[in-house]
Parts: sequence; C-alpha cells; structure tokens
Amino acid sequence: MRVAVLGAGTMGHGIAQVTAMAGHDVIVRDIETEYVENGLKSIEDNLEGGIERDKVTREEADAALERLSGTTDLEEAVADADLVVEAVPEDLDLKKSTMADVEELVDDETVIATNTSSLSITEIASAAANDGRVIGLHFFNPVHIMELVEIVVAEQTDDETLEFAHEYIEDIDKTPVEVTDAPGFASSRLGVALGVEAMRMVEEGVADPRDIDTAMELGYNHPMGPIELGDVVGLDVRLDILEYLREELGERFKPPQVLKRKVRAGKLGKKSGEGFYVWEDGEIVGTSGDWGDD
Repeated sequence: MRVAVLGAGTMGHGIAQVTAMAGHDVIVRDIETEYVENGLKSIEDNLEGGIERDKVTREEADAALERLSGTTDLEEAVADADLVVEAVPEDLDLKKSTMADVEELVDDETVIATNTSSLSITEIASAAANDGRVIGLHFFNPVHIMELVEIVVAEQTDDETLEFAHEYIEDIDKTPVEVTDAPGFASSRLGVALGVEAMRMVEEGVADPRDIDTAMELGYNHPMGPIELGDVVGLDVRLDILEYLREELGERFKPPQVLKRKVRAGKLGKKSGEGFYVWEDGEIVGTSGDWGDD
C-alpha cells in the first residue's frame, strides 16, 4: 500500500516506522521541514537501536528507510494514498479541520484513520462527507515496541473500513482490540483512572511516587508504574484527557490539584525534564519536590 502519515512527532514517526517495516511505501507530512527531518531521524535512530539489540537486521532497516519519504505538502502526501493516518496534536478542532482538508484531496476509496487516545472518533468523522471510511486507530507509545492498537469504531464507520483496519493492524504485526467510540475508549479510560488515583495518593502523602510505582510494577507486573507513565506520556496530555473525561463521564475523573500545579509550573514530565520525577537524558535521576508536591 501507499500510506500517508500526517504528523512527524512521537506517534506519527512511530506509525510510519512500523508501516514501512511491514513493506508499505510511507510518506510523512508535517507543517515544517524541521519537524519532518526530526521525525525521519528518529526513525533512523530507532532502527539503529534495533540493530544493536539484534531485533532488526541491517537489511531490514535499510529496506524500511528506502520506503520512507517526507514532505510539508499535504496534497503531495495524500496523493494516491490507500490509507491516511492522521497523527496531529490532540486538539479536536485541529483534527476535524485536518480531516476535512484530507478528504478534498484523496480518492473515494481511501481510508482515513485518526490516531487519538481519547477524543471522539464520531465527532472527528463528522468533518468528512464520506464519513463511513473514517476509523480510529489508537497506537501506543513507543509505537515500534508496543504491540496493542485499539481500533475505535465511530458511529459512521462502515464494515469495509473496519475490515480494512483489522487487516492493516495485523499486517504491521500488531494486535488489534476493537472498541466502540466511548469517551476514553477502553485503554485510556482504565489507564487514566489508575494514574489519577496514584496522583491523589501522592497528594495525600500515602506513599512516595517511587514506592507507588514499584508496588504496581512488582505487585501487579506492570512494566511501568502509573506515576512514571504519566511523566512519560506528558502531564499536560494527562490533564487534557482528564478534563475531557470529566466533562463526558463525571467527577470521578476530576484532575487532582497536584497535577494542575505541575502543568502550570511547566513541569510536564520527561519532555520538560521534570514532572513527578526529575529527568536527565531520558532517565529518572530523582523525585521532584517533597513526594512530588511543589
């Protein structure tokens, strides 16, 4: 297939990488040349890391890179695409406007997928006239490592599009789970519920962030504790999702004050160097403040 990925950030370049490794021609589009170049460089770095860990051969890496290209031109990106995967920032209006722009440029048969962790696929699809071809594909970070993809079925999604989505996800060697378009889907809703309760426990002084994370890692076999995961995802992203779920589902998703204070202070987690933990070169080197409180 020919696949266009819109957005060269963390999720976009990950989706592009696994799609190219599955043998598809992929073009990555972003609004600035720098973003495109950074995304393609991240893919190259990931593949080099895979070679070092004997997860990928040099031949496989080179073949994947040969199938990848980048552009800032939307029309060039989606021309003749069999699948367009939108991976722009988590802003409903931006996703809807992107959907409308894409639909004007693609063939009637092109499937349009939106990658979001919580926003309504049904509402995003409403921006398309041919809304039956729109579906949600919720990838997980880091995409090249995480096996799961949620296929989120909008109210408008037709059976042909759903079948196409299942075939694509299995083809790129991921495991699909199919969910209806409910707020937070399945994974985000459960993951955020655990994360917000862990933050409340920090706020109440129940335990240190490290101990809470260790309890879930060793006691429940989680690969990463809920506090660390929040830092990795981004505390601003966590806050936005909680506000959305609170509006849709009620006060049980009310963001704790400690999270709001972190975001207001610009302590967004790993990407800013500090959240509930202090980060250097992508690694935890300490805990922020007194048990994470400012």
